Amino acid sequence: MARAAARSTAPGALAPPRPESPDGPPLRVAVLTTSYPRHEQDFAGRFVMDSVDRLRARGVEVTVVHPGALRGLRLELDGGGVVRALRRRPWLAPLLFVALVRALRAAARDADLVHAHWLAGALVARFAGKPFVVTLHGTGSAGRFQDLELMRRHPRVVRFLLRPARVVIGVSDPLAEGARRCGAADARVIPSGVAPPEEVGREADPAEILYVGRLAPEKGIAELAEATRGLNLVAAGDGPLRALLPRALGFVPHDELGALYARAAVVVCASHREGLPLSVIEAMAHGRAVVATRVGGIPQLVDDGRTGFLVEPGDAASLRERIERLLADPALRARLGRAGRRKIARMCGWENVTEQTLRAYAAALAPAEVGRPGPEVVPLPRRPRRPRARAA
Repeated sequence: MARAAARSTAPGALAPPRPESPDGPPLRVAVLTTSYPRHEQDFAGRFVMDSVDRLRARGVEVTVVHPGALRGLRLELDGGGVVRALRRRPWLAPLLFVALVRALRAAARDADLVHAHWLAGALVARFAGKPFVVTLHGTGSAGRFQDLELMRRHPRVVRFLLRPARVVIGVSDPLAEGARRCGAADARVIPSGVAPPEEVGREADPAEILYVGRLAPEKGIAELAEATRGLNLVAAGDGPLRALLPRALGFVPHDELGALYARAAVVVCASHREGLPLSVIEAMAHGRAVVATRVGGIPQLVDDGRTGFLVEPGDAASLRERIERLLADPALRARLGRAGRRKIARMCGWENVTEQTLRAYAAALAPAEVGRPGPEVVPLPRRPRRPRARAA
């Protein structure tokens, strides 16, 4: 069923499949994600949607399965992810699992492979009966269910989830390395993609400090509020800590964020935990100097003193000092911004990211080697029974 002949199974050694070739049928992929935009203004999982759009532009036929498309489940998705929604209604977890398995099996019936996002997606993908690839994003809002945290606390569980995957993709080095430690045979790094604008915008006067993301504890909002007190902060986001930033704009549609990046002098990320934050990638793509915390994959993006500044999470004083240093030195922030823009264009440009993704698909579809697990055909789980009311 593979679309491309394989000479080697080493990561990156395969020629990517050519789904746009007229010589054969197009590659068909069923994408499973627990986060996906439900409408034009929805920001949740937009990086997954952007990736799907790029794959389709290369001729790949993609079907997307996500909780927002499931009927009959009253799952309140507010941008905080499925884990956050299930914390409010934990009894929906088994119903959601069964519904996703059924939907994925239907979508994967004519597919060549499944591409699941997040560890939870790996569990569902085991039931698809097709080779599958898993992308780990390390989303901080998942709390103790965040990918790196699960790898640290429950490596055997993670090994159970990832071992059947033909390829495991981490958006950052720590995620890929964690997957290898948990037994992934082929773990590789493919960052989130971005399309840098053709030109760098003109900064606003007075200078603006920009934050983009949820206003939640794991995003370091308390430190952000303290570090920017009295400064011209523009916060694009919403969440449980909005009272700390009462002038926040709320969630801003993605197609309007570009204007905010274009006029910002400095972009800040104060997170306590992250995978590879899209806000940092987009800020650097717009040529903006970044001050960010040294967590997750951020040091992979920000070279301290060369493409931005890094501080320790929770250190509001250092965050303030770096922000003020950049505000006082336009030449410094322009130099850091130029260097960051060059790095992101090379590392996260969509042409590179899509090509690497197609190479991962080629590896997943290569003939299985002796000892490498093939796709499991797991019986479909039964629909959970609702508890019966006891007789009085």
